[in-house]
Amino acid sequence: MIGTWQDAALVAIDLEGTGAQDGEQEDVLEIALVPLRAGAMQIAESYTTVINPGRRIAARPWHSPGLTNQVLARSPPLGRVEPELAARLNGRILVGHNVGVDWRLLHRRCPTVTPAGLLDTLRLARHLGVRTGNSLTALLDRHDLTRQVTELAAGSQPHRALWDAIGAGLLLTALTHQLDSSRPATLHDLAGIPLSPPTPARPTGEQAELF
Repeated sequence: MIGTWQDAALVAIDLEGTGAQDGEQEDVLEIALVPLRAGAMQIAESYTTVINPGRRIAARPWHSPGLTNQVLARSPPLGRVEPELAARLNGRILVGHNVGVDWRLLHRRCPTVTPAGLLDTLRLARHLGVRTGNSLTALLDRHDLTRQVTELAAGSQPHRALWDAIGAGLLLTALTHQLDSSRPATLHDLAGIPLSPPTPARPTGEQAELF
C-alpha cells in the first residue's frame, strides 16, 4: 500500500549561491534545511549556515541581502559543513521551489550528499494550473502564508535560505490541499523530478525518480 506524502522523509531546502553567471565555478553562500514530519515543519530541528566561499564576491543585484564579504569571511567553508548536510539529507526527499537549481549546485559542490529524490513546489504549482505569478513569494502571498513564514523564520527574510526553505515547506502543504480531495495525496500525485545524475548508483531497473 502506498502511503501518503506526509509519510515520506522530507526536508525543505534552499541554497543561495554566487549566481549562474559563474557556471561550473558557482559557489554556495548559504544553505538551510528544515525537516517535515507528518507534513508539518519541524522548525526546532532546522539547520542553516552561511558559507565562506574562500574568495571575495563581487556585489551583484541578485545576491541575497546581508551576504556581504565580511559576513562570508566569518563563516565556515563548505567542506566543514558537508558532513552535517550529508547526515541530514542522505536518503531523504528534498523539497524546494525550483529545487532542481538547488540540487545541481549542491550535487556539484557536495558529492557525498545523496538524497532519495526531489519534490518541486514550482512544478506542482504549474501542474495545478498556475502559469504566471508562480515565484515563491508570489505563491506565498496568494495563499496568505507570507506572514507565517516571516514569523517562523526569525531573523531571516525573503531570498535568504531559511526564509525560502520554510516558505517552500509551507507552500507544499497548501498546494497539496488543491489536489483531488477524494483520497489522501501520495508522492505519486505530486510533481516530482528525477535526480540528475542519480546518486547513489541504483541497481538496474530501479527508478531514480520521484513522482
